[in-house]
Formats: sequence, C-alpha cells, structure tokens
Amino acid sequence: MLRSFLCAAWAAAVLAQDTPVALTGARLIPVAGPEIANGTLVVERGKIVAAGPAASVRIPANARRIDAAGKTIMPGLVDTHSHIGGVDGGDSSASLHPDVRAMDSVDVRDTRFHKARAGGITTVNIMPGSGLLLSGQTIYLKLREGKTIDDLFIPGAGGQPMGGMKMANGTNPRGAPPRPGTRAKAAAMARELFIKAVEYRAKVRAAGSDASKLPPRDLRMEGMGEVLDRKRVVHFHTHRHDDILTVLRLQKEFGFKLVLQHVSDGWAVPDEIAAAKAPCSIILIDSPGGKIEAKDNQWATGAALEKAGAVVGFHTDDGVTDSRLFLRMAGLAVRAGMSREMAIRGMTMAGASMLEMQDRVGSLEPGKDADFVVLSGDPLSVYTHVLETWVEGRKLFDRADPKHRLYQVGGQGASDGESALHLHDDEEEGQ
Repeated sequence: MLRSFLCAAWAAAVLAQDTPVALTGARLIPVAGPEIANGTLVVERGKIVAAGPAASVRIPANARRIDAAGKTIMPGLVDTHSHIGGVDGGDSSASLHPDVRAMDSVDVRDTRFHKARAGGITTVNIMPGSGLLLSGQTIYLKLREGKTIDDLFIPGAGGQPMGGMKMANGTNPRGAPPRPGTRAKAAAMARELFIKAVEYRAKVRAAGSDASKLPPRDLRMEGMGEVLDRKRVVHFHTHRHDDILTVLRLQKEFGFKLVLQHVSDGWAVPDEIAAAKAPCSIILIDSPGGKIEAKDNQWATGAALEKAGAVVGFHTDDGVTDSRLFLRMAGLAVRAGMSREMAIRGMTMAGASMLEMQDRVGSLEPGKDADFVVLSGDPLSVYTHVLETWVEGRKLFDRADPKHRLYQVGGQGASDGESALHLHDDEEEGQ
C-alpha cells in the first residue's frame, strides 16, 4: 500500500511539470539516428516530445527556452553494473542466495548517487557483490531525487521493482565450504540449484488452483522460478575465457535470459559469445591491478565483440571505476578499435536493452523518458565535462552550482552526507 502511494505521488510530481522545456541550438546525439549539428530537444511532463533539426521541430508557445548553442546533448547514461548505495547481498552461510534482495540494503542517500549524476548516469543496475555463486536479486533504479528506495526504483509491468539476478563464477566465489573449492564444483552447484528450481516449478504448476497440493513456499525457489520463466535477467560475473564458456553452457541448458558482466577475455571467444546471442557489459580500466583472472583484460574487447556481432555495453562496477568518469570508457574502447557509433550506443541504448528498458530510455526519441545529459563538448573527448544531467525532465545536476560541482571534481565535503550538504530545494530549476 505504501509503495503504491509513493509511486502515485511520484507520478503526480512528474505530471505537475506541465511547462514544456526546449533546449535549442545544441548538437544532438539521438543514438536512434544520425547526429544533428543544430538540434532542438523538447521535453514535457517527464517525457521527450521532440528531438530533431532546429528547422523541423515545433516549439510550444508556452515552452521555457534554454540556449544550448555550443553544447552537446545525448541520452542519459545507463550503468548496467554498479555497487553505489552500500549495497550488499548474501552471506557466508551459503553460496547461493536467490531469495536475497538488493533493494533491502541500498542507501539512496549515499553521496555516490550524486556523483553518478555528476557523471551523466541516469539509470543504474545496483548489484550485490560477486563473492558468492549467487549473491541475490539486483535492482534497477532511476537516479531521481529521492529520500527512500521507493522514490528511485523502476516499476515493471506489475508495479513491482525491476531487477535481475546476480551470479558469478571464476575466482571470486571459490573458497572453503559452503563455497565451491573449484571451478568445476561451482558449475555443479549452479546446475543443482537450477534443477531444484525446475522441480519446484513443476510441483507448483501441477497443483494448479488447488492450494492443498502446493509445496511449502520457498523464497529461494520463487526467485529462481522468475529466472526460469525469463522474468528476471541473470547478470553473470565472469572473466576468463573458460568461465565465459561455462556460463554459455548453463544458459543453453536452462534457457534463462543472460547478460555477461565483465568478460575480460571476451576478445578470446567473441564468436562463441555472438553465436549464443549473449549481450556483454564490459569494463575497461586504464591502470593495472585487480584480480588475477582479469589480467588479460584488453581495451580491444569491445572491438572484437562488435566485429563478431555481439551487443556490447559498459559499466562502472563502482567503485572499480568512479561513476563520475563513466564516459571515458567509451573513449578507451574507440581508441582500441571499436566504432564511435557502437561505443556511444554501448553507454546508452545497449545498456537499456540489457535492463529490458529499451522502450523507455537509451535514446532521444519522442515518448521516452526525458533523461539526457548536456556536455561541454564531444562525449569521447578527455576535455569534455558533464554540465547538466536531467532525469525525467528535471535538472538534477548542474556543474554551474558550486554544491553540485563539488561532487563532480571532489575535494573537502564531496563525500559528506545530505544532512551536511543538501543538493536541492523543491523550488529549484527543473520543476
């Protein structure tokens, strides 16, 4: 009941923004089509109304006009793998925790939410860690301004929070019992869980409407049932080429929806990944270090996967990569041979499709959420700054505001909580 009330309150706030806003004279990167040198973007009530060449876009008479000449506007960035909010998941009591929900552990007042907006991120998949074979259910959030998780979660078709399931293999989840001691045992334990879930689902289906025949309720199996029914995407942490192939075998055996996360050795098995139609969310770091299974991570992974025909997106794994610096990931990929078009798409539309939100975010198209970023220059330039970040028609980051700028550039106070440094008043810009 409370959740329904909060969702209704948020919807009412969006609808209250009934004055159109038109940003004119900007270079537009719609992602859904060619770049536009002199474009106009019109948003109203949290949605994009128009995005196109200045000469062809009709600006409503009552619109508030913003001169964006000399600036670049692109869709809000989609981070498909983040740990902001101090999220946690399952514990050492078991290696598989499909009943655990990240939603129950996210602190939305964490200053890293502000820093993510300062990096142009508007949609994020927050996941528990990868120290377990299955650490829990992830949650997809819109980086709206809010005080509780109910203000930020993205409702699915049934109104419930959207999210996936976090699994892992390789070095991270190995260890002493109850963790697997070897890679082969890890795969066996994952298979056993899926088989139990198949059996539980069969019992539920056989019971039909007869409640007396239902098996005892099992939250673990309910979570896995959503995976088997393809209602919940499995976000699978995997690095080494042999680990990647193990994941693909599991996916083929049980038919779940899959996004490969990290894929450090993706350059070594791009054809196998493409043949399995497995989207890849990759991370490109610019300094050595980290876990041994990622030692062969290459900037060229994006180019190799693109050439093979795989869908490629990017993520921060924040704090592995700071959310404020997310855009540079696309620049590193292009430097290593990925096309500009696919690298920009990887920051936006590819990520949206991995979260099954391609109809709502990821491009500047009429009807989609008014999530966009205003940049000082080209998104792939090291000299470019995020100037503004808008979420559903509200400007929630403004580099010109000293309080906001502090979150972007760092310094004393940049990690203070909201009680010490409050970002917005309800009357501020973007209403």
